[in-house]
Amino acid sequence: MTSATTPVVRSAKQRRRTGSIAWHVGALLVLAVVLYPVIWVVGASFKPSKDIIASLDLLPTEPVWANFSGLADGISGISISSFFWNSLMYAGLAVIGVVVSSSLTAYAFAKIGFAGRNLLFTLMIGTLLLPYHVLLIPQYVLFRNLELVDTLVPLVAGKFLATEAFFVFLMVQFMRGLPRELDEAAKLDGCGHFRTYWSIVLPLSRPAIITSAIFTFINAWNDFMGPLIYLNTPEKYTVSLGLMMFRDQEGISNYGSMIAMSLVALVPVIAFFMAFQRYLIDGMATSGLKG
Repeated sequence: MTSATTPVVRSAKQRRRTGSIAWHVGALLVLAVVLYPVIWVVGASFKPSKDIIASLDLLPTEPVWANFSGLADGISGISISSFFWNSLMYAGLAVIGVVVSSSLTAYAFAKIGFAGRNLLFTLMIGTLLLPYHVLLIPQYVLFRNLELVDTLVPLVAGKFLATEAFFVFLMVQFMRGLPRELDEAAKLDGCGHFRTYWSIVLPLSRPAIITSAIFTFINAWNDFMGPLIYLNTPEKYTVSLGLMMFRDQEGISNYGSMIAMSLVALVPVIAFFMAFQRYLIDGMATSGLKG
């Protein structure tokens, strides 16, 4: 019995080992495909502009720092720090607007029973199917008539009006999962809706709020279409528009400085994500039901 089953056991172990090796090889190949653009950008940032397109080498043979040191000179007399400051203002206001307006709207949909709630919630979800370009022209005409073009107002106004339906939906689904007993206990203690929202629901919803904040920051920081439409003065450009200026100045594409600035532009996004990514895995049990 033992001698008969031994080859079968060995065969099963060999198949598992072969499958494990194949899985790891496949994972390494996928990792190489994913990391190739990152390695190329890092390598190209240390190459002279003429070698970035002409050379096929992934990494530079003789790294140069001129691309990064040249950023200190700015673009067309404009310091790149102004681009970063404008992007930071845009992204920061967008995060504040989305967190405040979306959480308040989500609380109303999740915790307050009012006439037409389901219909309004359905209509809100339906706006996710509405293409952004359909609203672009009427919105631009509206802000132009209000003389708000070439300011950050058109870019952030919608964030404070809960127009980001996806984040409202995300928070609604999270808040609906909170125990009803907490709301009832707060009501017995004399808490109104705002006190319940601020002291109970908002702290418990921290994972959903942090998730919304991270994606809002990344979307606003990388936004190109909005600033391109509404910002006309170069001094008010964001980082995404500042990168475009490397291509346009004097009709020559300064690829080296463009890629170097692209690499530097990733730092705030990575820093923001690393600062708050631990909250993404926080659950209700670890974020609000203690003490």
